[in-house]
Amino acid sequence: MSPSYAKGRALIVDDEPDIRELLSYTLQQLDLEVAEAGDLADAMRLLNTESFTFCLTDMRLPDGDGLSLVEHIQKHCPQLPVAVITAHGNMEIAVDALKKGAFDFVSKPVELARLRAIVRSALELSEATPSSQQNIPGLLGHSAAMDKLRNQIGRVSRTQAPVFISGESGSGKELAARSIHYLSPRASEPFIPVNCGAIPSELMESEFFGHKKGSFTGAHKDKNGLFQAAEGGTLFLDEVADLPLSMQVKLLRAIQEKAVRPVGEEREIATDVRILSATHKDLEAEVEEGRFRQDLYYRINVIELPVPSLSRRRDDIPELAAAILQRLAKESGLEAILTSGALDALKQYHFPGNVREMENILERAMTLCDNDQITADDLQLKPGNNTDGTVAGECIDQHFVDQLDSVDDYLENIERQILEVAIQKHNGNRTAAARDLGLTLRQIRYKIQKLGMEVE
Repeated sequence: MSPSYAKGRALIVDDEPDIRELLSYTLQQLDLEVAEAGDLADAMRLLNTESFTFCLTDMRLPDGDGLSLVEHIQKHCPQLPVAVITAHGNMEIAVDALKKGAFDFVSKPVELARLRAIVRSALELSEATPSSQQNIPGLLGHSAAMDKLRNQIGRVSRTQAPVFISGESGSGKELAARSIHYLSPRASEPFIPVNCGAIPSELMESEFFGHKKGSFTGAHKDKNGLFQAAEGGTLFLDEVADLPLSMQVKLLRAIQEKAVRPVGEEREIATDVRILSATHKDLEAEVEEGRFRQDLYYRINVIELPVPSLSRRRDDIPELAAAILQRLAKESGLEAILTSGALDALKQYHFPGNVREMENILERAMTLCDNDQITADDLQLKPGNNTDGTVAGECIDQHFVDQLDSVDDYLENIERQILEVAIQKHNGNRTAAARDLGLTLRQIRYKIQKLGMEVE
């Protein structure tokens, strides 16, 4: 009796008949109908004339390479998950394939168990009903910046590539990470967030990789680490720049080898975890200063996802404020609405602490307001952080300082504000703005890029 091929069709591209036969047999065991191609031209012909739900290609082909096929699929069949087979240890090519849109990769000699896991994830992605990007839980706002972010999240969720989420403190990097997980084939598996800066350095290896009973003083029983806890799902490394160099080496190996070694264990344990990471720091600068390993930077930053600051999405402030007040009312039993004056004040405020600061401001105002109406005075916004160009001075108090993670954050926000005011003053003319500030055109361009400003 012939198999039922209920899950669709796969295309295998490899110039070695024996390899194709082995891969075909493995995929047929997963109820897939299989078509084979021995070179790039044959694969292109099949893709142009037939439909597939999964593609697996070797990197080296007689008339080209697998990267060309990945690019062709991204251009002509963007919904088709494609995995690549790479030579053992050749992570650079694997990373390049992921950057170009490959779903995942498997190294030679092919581990059939890993291949089956990749195929199952790819099939789940193919069979899932596409979620509306407008319905990503928690991502509020319909500004151009948020529409762009939702679009990017929708795309990166379809791959297994590591994603580095950049953005200011309080802008919602963990929410973006959760959204990627929610839309991915791993959605039914764990999402494990970890603040890398909150783990004592002497406990890091045990926390990440686990330990065996008796491996050190206090190890009274076996313990699974964060990688094991996230098995099959997503591990989100928040504030990854805070990892000490000694731990960065071990993390790099775990990512490259897809395996971890618990403290006190002699053998490595295979893991299936997608890595997402984030930090509010300039990771490139950390690499240049020698505080972050360059090889780890390239491994976690296969795809970069910038999360916009609240100052770049002011059109979303009314919707965000309404949602925050609704949540606070549900939690506290108190209710309050914003007066038009309070809403105008929020729209003018620079929000150095982003959405997190808005939540703190509204929670305090809801408690202090009279007659369930929040006025501009109830918000207690600090002068010097408005969009009118004034700069904070003596008015800084401890509450404002508490909104910031570091002095660098504060100084960057002041620098950004000065640049925005100067450029607006000259209607977007950077040369004139630079002249006003005593900068060269090259210097102002560098600062705009460094601060992640979008200036027309």
